[in-house]
Amino acid sequence: LTHHIAVYYNTTAGDTKEEENCSICMDTFKKKKQLKCKHEFCEGCLEQSKKSLGPCCPLCKDVFGKMEGDQPDGKMNWRSGPSSLPGYPQCGCIVISYWIPGGIQTVNEKHPNPGKRYEGISREAYLPNNKEGNEVLRLLQKAFDQKLIFTVGTSRTTGKENQVTWNDILHKTSILGGQQCFGYPDPGYLSRVRDELKAKGIV
Repeated sequence: LTHHIAVYYNTTAGDTKEEENCSICMDTFKKKKQLKCKHEFCEGCLEQSKKSLGPCCPLCKDVFGKMEGDQPDGKMNWRSGPSSLPGYPQCGCIVISYWIPGGIQTVNEKHPNPGKRYEGISREAYLPNNKEGNEVLRLLQKAFDQKLIFTVGTSRTTGKENQVTWNDILHKTSILGGQQCFGYPDPGYLSRVRDELKAKGIV
């Protein structure tokens, strides 16, 4: 009976071959590893994927480990501001200050041009000083500590290479102007940035 049940499940699935093969190398599994998202890969294939994509599933992008970026060393500070942001009346704001000095790109940090200089950056960003804003601040601090807020590459605004630039975690760099000007009001911003952070394993 057990044998017949096993055969039944294999044949009804209709993709026995796919289940027996690694989705990366398309060959039979070698030391099969199953992630928490249930996707399975060869141990060696998964290690190679981690080197290029970080600790996230190559199929569904679910994060299964601590992601570390290539952000150079710098500082993140914040203070309370008296001005309220459009859409968040009577709670004041949080002013975040980032400072990344210039330096030399390195192999260890996986910078794009090791040995060349990169230009530093100084930026401010704004959050409402309420419960949700302070929770996003906590998550941004965690992302900064894991070197995920900035990266070294080509500036999207100037086109210059070897610059410290924003990574893909959206910040509000203006108090006014709405979504198009990276400012407020923008009712969906706090929810969107939490989703962006969650996609990098920051929760």
